[in-house]
Amino acid sequence: MPTPPLVRPLTADDVPVVVEFSLRAWAPVFASFRAVLGEPVYEALFPEWRTAQAKAVEDVCREERTAVWVADVGDRAVGFVGVRVADGEIHMLAVDPEHQRRGIGTALTGYAVERLRAAGVLLAVVGTGGDPGHAAARATYEKAGFTPFPQVQYYKRLDR
Repeated sequence: MPTPPLVRPLTADDVPVVVEFSLRAWAPVFASFRAVLGEPVYEALFPEWRTAQAKAVEDVCREERTAVWVADVGDRAVGFVGVRVADGEIHMLAVDPEHQRRGIGTALTGYAVERLRAAGVLLAVVGTGGDPGHAAARATYEKAGFTPFPQVQYYKRLDR
């Protein structure tokens, strides 16, 4: 069984590493979005997904309302979780693809849940996609005891 990762607070030096592995981690998710949505809708929703996602991760890492922790393996951050304690929300989580399926997402989810519990939060929430690209995320959250609530969102291009 692998050694559990060290989970620690994010530092400013971690941000470029977190952005880089997050983009690699989410590349299959955006490919899944493209397959599910079709090219016209995908292009409208995610014209420059890498740029937008890099900014979203950087923003989460730097905003005051989000507590961010990283999971280290060796001396390198290989996963991160952003938690909005006031909202009771696990807002963002990613694990470097080279380190996936080793319990790091589970460890980060558990750590986030414990931080929420310690803050007095009574109901934690996490959102993720229902597409095939998010199957591992859904499994991680369900393994951690989260109950899924099915929701459907529809898109239609109106300029074509």
